[in-house]
This record gives sequence, structure tokens and C-alpha cells, in this order.
Amino acid sequence: MEAQLKNIKIEKSKTTKINEVDFDNLAFGSVYSDHMLVCDYKNGAWETPEIMPYQPITLDPAAKIFHYGQSIFEGMKAYKDSSGATWLFRPKNNHKRLNISARRLAIPEIPEEIFMEGLTTLLRLEKDWIPSNPGSSLYIRPFILASGNGFHASPADEYKFIICCAPSGAYFSGKVKVLIEEKYSRSANGGVGYAKAGGNYAGQFYPTQLAVKKGYNQVIWTDDNTHEYIEEAGAMNIFIRINDTLITGPTSDRILDGITRKSILEIAEDEGIQTEVRKITVTEVVRAAKSGALKEMFGAGTAAVVSPISTFGHKGVDYDLPELQDNFASLLKKRITDIQYNRAEDKFGWRYKV
Repeated sequence: MEAQLKNIKIEKSKTTKINEVDFDNLAFGSVYSDHMLVCDYKNGAWETPEIMPYQPITLDPAAKIFHYGQSIFEGMKAYKDSSGATWLFRPKNNHKRLNISARRLAIPEIPEEIFMEGLTTLLRLEKDWIPSNPGSSLYIRPFILASGNGFHASPADEYKFIICCAPSGAYFSGKVKVLIEEKYSRSANGGVGYAKAGGNYAGQFYPTQLAVKKGYNQVIWTDDNTHEYIEEAGAMNIFIRINDTLITGPTSDRILDGITRKSILEIAEDEGIQTEVRKITVTEVVRAAKSGALKEMFGAGTAAVVSPISTFGHKGVDYDLPELQDNFASLLKKRITDIQYNRAEDKFGWRYKV
């Protein structure tokens, strides 16, 4: 039996923005629902969460989020099935990972009952904001920031846990062209690469802008030491298919333990697809591309689910991937999304009814 919160305070919005939203043309994460959840950490404890109308938050200029970057987040989605029921996908994994990030950034961990009951209470209130269009969902952004004040370089004494929601369409449209990074690094051994820390993503923007100027959509990140090992694709985990084997790198200090990543590995095994979790070198990928053994590359993450890569660039040369009819990316994406939208059996126990 899960612990239950008492007396979540709910202040309903007097108006709604929902009638102003074009649900047939939703950009990703740019329209926000009517309510949000806020829970403060003060005097050494998390207080009772409150649900209130979506609104700006007020912080002192000395709040430590502005100076020392204590900020972590998660990405989740709520799905509506054909009968109108609401589902989450492996939400307790998101709670667990948020706390892994919290520990690494010296942020107090959020109790499961606050995360889960606060989330489900918010989603029941916002159920009309969950799109029913194919491929659409309600993107959910839980995050924690340091709200306590002080210029001293130390952890804050106060924090805010917030959940906001954004009805969203598909994250990417079409395949992407990527550049294998040879200079900049996303993360390093002993660092915070495995945490969903805001600063990780801030550090990605500049190298990605440089790649975009060269005609690419995203960067393939390599290891910080030799730039010889493939690690992540933009803000996603990466999968590489050589012949009929699906390969992804092992999680580490540098690589995020993606929930979509681990789901793909389990579904691939269920489909009889041979998988390998191991280090893979840029040299191996280039050699496979030249020989024709490289069949697919795709990113995997909550927002896009699976994002196929059409071309990768390395040392001034572009390598196009073949367009396969029976590709792993489409199969795996369909298996995952059929579970998420309650269109298929969930033999893994991943679906969570709100």
C-alpha cells in the first residue's frame, strides 16, 4: 500500500486557456496547461504540495539557482487511450532517477508519495489537456530548483519542486542528420553526466549550434578523453544497428540511464533481436558504414521515443544510412507507443493508470 498524502491544497483556475489551443498543430512544449504543482522544502523537510493556477514564480536575486545551478528535472508523458482513460509510462522510474540526480547535486530527495500522488492529482485535474490526436500526449516536466538565498558557494537550504504540463505533438518530424563531435564533451568521468541536471543541457547548446551552422540537426557525443567512443545523440541515448545486432553504450558517469533506452532493450529481447550493451567506437561505426554493415542509427528518449538518423558526418565526410523496409526503429517505436497508449498488452507491467 502506497503512503497517502493528506490535504493537498488545490486552488482551481477561475479561467481556462484550453479553448485557445489548436490541438491539431501543437509544437513541443510551448503551450502550458491551466495548473501546476508546487512543493517547498523548508526547515529540513518537504511541505505539503499545492496545486495552483499556472503562474510565474518569484525568487530573490540571491536564490542559489541563479548562482550555483542546483537544478534537476525529469521528462514524462501522459497518454489518453481510445476510451479516454489516462496512462503514464514507468513513472516510478522517473521518480527514482530524479532522486539519483538530487543526490548528485546535493538536493534533498523528494518522497515517492509527494511525487506520485502530487502528479496523479494534477493529471486528474488537467485530464482535458491530454490530447487524443495520434502521436500527441501531455508532456510533463517535474523539476527541482534551489530557491534558498545566499552568495556563499554551498547547497541551498530551501528548494522548490514543481510539475508543469504541456500538451504536445510529435517532437521530431522526419529523420535527422548528425555530426560526430570531435572537440567538445557533454560530460566527463566523475561528473554529472548521468544526472538530468539543467547545466548538462546548457553546455550542449553551443556545440550543437556549431553543428547546425554546418547543416546538421544534432551532435553525436563522444567520450571526453579520446573522442573515439560513441556515447549519446543530442539529448538522447543512441542505438546503432550493425547487420542484425542492436548496440548501445553502457550507462556510466557520463551517460544517462534512459527509461526509453532500457525499454527498447527489453522489447528488442522480446522480439528476438540480438542486443549488445558495450562500448562502440567511431572507427567501428565508420568502417561498418563503408562496408554496408551499418543498417540503422537512432536516438531514444521520452520526447521523441525513437528518432531515426539518416546521415552522420565525421571528419568532413557524410555517411548516408540505408532506408530499410523492415527497420528496428519503426518496430520498437510501435511496440513502445502501443503500450503507452493502451493499444496492446503490457506484458512488462510498465503502464500506470491515473
